Amino acid sequence: MLELARYPLERIAARVGTPFYLMDGDAVRDSMTRFAAMVARAGAYGRYAMKANSARRVIELARGAGLGIDAVSGNEVLRAIRAGFKAGSNPPAVLLTTDVFRDNAIAVVLEHGVLPNIGSPGMLAELHDAGYRGGISLRVNPGFGHGEIEACDTGGPSSKHGIWPDLLPDLRRQAEEFGLIVVGLHAHIGSGPEAAEFEANLSRLVGFFVDLLPEFSAVGTINLGGGIPFAYRPGEPGYDPAALEPVLAEAKRRLSTAAGRPIRIEVEPGRRLTAGMAALVARVKDVKRTRANERGPGHTFVMVDAGFNDLIRPALYGSYHHIEIAGAGAERPSEPCVVAGPLCESGDVFTRDVREFLDPRPLPRPEPGDLLVVQDAGAYGEAMASNYVSMGRAPRVWWENGSATLVARRESVDDLLATECDQPLEAGT
Repeated sequence: MLELARYPLERIAARVGTPFYLMDGDAVRDSMTRFAAMVARAGAYGRYAMKANSARRVIELARGAGLGIDAVSGNEVLRAIRAGFKAGSNPPAVLLTTDVFRDNAIAVVLEHGVLPNIGSPGMLAELHDAGYRGGISLRVNPGFGHGEIEACDTGGPSSKHGIWPDLLPDLRRQAEEFGLIVVGLHAHIGSGPEAAEFEANLSRLVGFFVDLLPEFSAVGTINLGGGIPFAYRPGEPGYDPAALEPVLAEAKRRLSTAAGRPIRIEVEPGRRLTAGMAALVARVKDVKRTRANERGPGHTFVMVDAGFNDLIRPALYGSYHHIEIAGAGAERPSEPCVVAGPLCESGDVFTRDVREFLDPRPLPRPEPGDLLVVQDAGAYGEAMASNYVSMGRAPRVWWENGSATLVARRESVDDLLATECDQPLEAGT
């Protein structure tokens, strides 16, 4: 969580307007460097799951720290390459993990030699038909796992991700017929709501791969996914990634013993490396009330100029993000407030619970003109932003060495219209 007093938020807002994203580059560098060092000490390899935040400077810091990339689209691969990551698959600096090949994904695999990590059986035939021959990785659904909430399950019968274990023998034989060599196995079980559950599931996952490895004689890499817990609520116990060091070292020992050869262990967090390093800064535009009646209690609504088009996690998952008032207003007495945005949607509220009910938050009573800051927005914030109601995506400001740099300007209507065209599609073309 950013210490707001360190940043000249009003001066930045005067230059770029509100809302905007502020990302602390010094904090990102420290996060990436510490994690990469821990993984290296364990004899493992770390990847950054760039879907959490695909900003160029973030990807460059991952490369500088010695991390690889987990990409989930062809364009993410291309963005990683443009940020300096090497193509190829020996060893793969960039791994393409996906359940469906879309757009340019297969073309990127063919052109850049990126290792495909496939999560659906039909993808084998697609690779073969496209002319791909070489190594592949299989994403397996181990039958267990837990996201931060149930809507985010990444393993088990309700998860769309990966291949169910009983399909693997036939899939391995089909891969051999197609000239595809299974060189890696992958699973992602999520963080779960508690750190203890994450560690228990991780240990269980290692055991799962211990049993599976003898069936895959060419596998040299086991990827244990990401999902390292992150504490969004003040006072919530945090999870120190350093606790993973002995877990990874033991995983490498067990899996290498089971295989009878050295096995490379990989992990690929995204959110844990960037979430606390950025905030969404908005301007309070109005404060209004509703009154209690037979349908329920009244509320104080704090209306801000940021909406779920800027940060969708609270509307999508009921996710908690700590909210603060910046400046002198932070000293006012607190009262329960509902923080809502400008969109023509009842769900455009930052203070909801996981049941999607309003969850008023004690805040120093805001006044119009105050800056309101939504913390821990560095993962799945700007990366999931949209142009709903034709709003331009918010600018991104990078803070490093005591100075601010605009690294992504606010989108204009010309940007929104740039892809529109009037191109006839002739039959048969």
